[in-house]
Amino acid sequence: MSNAGADPTHPSPIPPFGSGAPLPVVIDTDTYNEVDDQFAVTYAMLRSDRIDLQACYAAPFQNKRSQSPADGMQRSYQELLTVYQHMGRPSEGHVFRGSDAWMKDTGKPIKSEAVRDLIDRAMKRDPRKDGPLYVVCIAALTNLASALRIEPRINEHIVVIWLGGHPLNWPTAREFNLEQDLASTRTVLECKAPFVYVPCKNVAEHLRTSLPELAAHVRGCGAIGEYLYESVREYLGEKPGLSRSIWDVAAVAVLLEPALVPLRAAKLPALRDDMTWDLSRLGRTIHEATDARRDLIFSDLFARLAHVQDAVPAR
Repeated sequence: MSNAGADPTHPSPIPPFGSGAPLPVVIDTDTYNEVDDQFAVTYAMLRSDRIDLQACYAAPFQNKRSQSPADGMQRSYQELLTVYQHMGRPSEGHVFRGSDAWMKDTGKPIKSEAVRDLIDRAMKRDPRKDGPLYVVCIAALTNLASALRIEPRINEHIVVIWLGGHPLNWPTAREFNLEQDLASTRTVLECKAPFVYVPCKNVAEHLRTSLPELAAHVRGCGAIGEYLYESVREYLGEKPGLSRSIWDVAAVAVLLEPALVPLRAAKLPALRDDMTWDLSRLGRTIHEATDARRDLIFSDLFARLAHVQDAVPAR
């Protein structure tokens, strides 16, 4: 990954690709919200050569698939248990319930078992000897923001990869993950931890697929392949011509190799109350994803799923 133009006091948060042991990773996810988080968690598990997935945290969300942030978090927790089961992975000590309310409602951090685990897991690491903990966020940022407010020292122990909002030059940043809990979004954007930003528009949205493609390359790949396919079929329907962005996969692909999700060094603008970027107020240097190479990412994901069918038999 090129670090040209980056602030020399803010080194690249991504170590050399393909070197050393797999990176320690936790994923913060509103897994039941749509159907892409399940693919992202599965992909992280399938890339154990690069990713040591240590824990997953259920994040709150509220839309037509949940009655409240607490209900969304609980549904996401149950969905994570299902993904772990279909992958033949133990969930005990690896899957945690997250925040059951928005931080914006009180201005105070929301305590949860996920927040405690994140703090404990991060603080146990010596960044100089062990390297940082990589926190992949594909949801509203309530869990991470709460952890940062409870224990600010984790800034020095983590690298944040967040998928949400839109590019820094886009007319608006308004997007589901960003707007659900604006106080948490601002807390994370203004934190001191190294930050990799994966926008949705014109970047993660490139990861579009269709039911026929998933039928050809995902269905039949063990229990998890059947589950992923059926989840999309039920969510999307079988009308001709429909497709779906499985965009949360981009946040995982950042950690795999630089060709999959190219990054650039950029100054982070302030976020206005109307959820637009204020380019007149530039803050710290971050890494912003500029593309998500759809064919490369899906080719890798499908190839790895193809090997699951013998390891985890379909039910």
